[in-house]
Amino acid sequence: FMAYTRHFFEPVEQMGHWFAEMQMAQASAERILSLIESDPDIKDSQSVLDALAAPKQGDQRAADGGDAQIHSIELNNVSFAYDPAQPVLSNINLKVERGETLAIVGPTGGGKSTLVNVICRFYEPTRGSVTIDGLDYRNRSLHWLQSNLGMVLQNAHVFSGSILENIRYGRLDASDEEVADAAKLAGAHDFISTMEDGYQTQTGEGGSRLSAGQKQLISFARAILADPQILVMDEATSSVDTETEQRIPQGMANVLDGRIAFVIAHRLSTIRTADRIAVIEAGRITELGSHAELMAAKGHYYQLYRQQSLQESSAELIDLQPSRA
Repeated sequence: FMAYTRHFFEPVEQMGHWFAEMQMAQASAERILSLIESDPDIKDSQSVLDALAAPKQGDQRAADGGDAQIHSIELNNVSFAYDPAQPVLSNINLKVERGETLAIVGPTGGGKSTLVNVICRFYEPTRGSVTIDGLDYRNRSLHWLQSNLGMVLQNAHVFSGSILENIRYGRLDASDEEVADAAKLAGAHDFISTMEDGYQTQTGEGGSRLSAGQKQLISFARAILADPQILVMDEATSSVDTETEQRIPQGMANVLDGRIAFVIAHRLSTIRTADRIAVIEAGRITELGSHAELMAAKGHYYQLYRQQSLQESSAELIDLQPSRA
């Protein structure tokens, strides 16, 4: 009798279990659908949508009818705030020409990443304007602009698959030779060649079989392969060892040639060759110039660079001292 009773109530218990699972799934689905159906704040205006729908004229024109090439980006009195009471950027005026590398340095929370996000139109300025070749970038296609972006972030994302597939994700129609060329420019070819399967080496889930520095070099090669007009590097060499980091600039001149590059760096020794360096403090550009000009001015950049140089020299001396058994 007890056995039959348990068998009788077992389906009821399973129905209760699945009913609870369905309620949890419904709540999760509602959150997902609310995200999918949300209307983004950053989107193309109606005039841009009309231009995209119009027939394209000429090979040198983008899908929105504008010039396909980016020659300059200019910020005119740009201010931005997540919270109106707490501005992050204030009255930024800056112009970067094609073929120029601009390094952005400053204290944590000064607005470096926010400035790049505004330039890439992940956010739009709350005041002022960002223009591309003299035209407000809100009058250009969002897809066109962000399709011409190449980004190498501090935390590089590597998905499960081979190294070849991870690099080729930058341009899916690239040949094996083009992938290898991009890896050579990024300084990744040497460590890939030492692996047993070379470019067919499996990276593991989330790149678990690679070191942090190797993942960053793969991410760098992916951005190079995409051949972007705008290249953004956010602490791109933070996890790369010093020897590898010294090999990267050998190909950087070719990589950055003809592009607009923004380099965010805390390690100031990596951006000495930049065309210009912008020092941002409290959302404002306090210093702007080449490495030599800023060192001669003996301002905040000079103090930061001198402090880091002393720290690196001290670390090298400690490494050179023989250990005491």
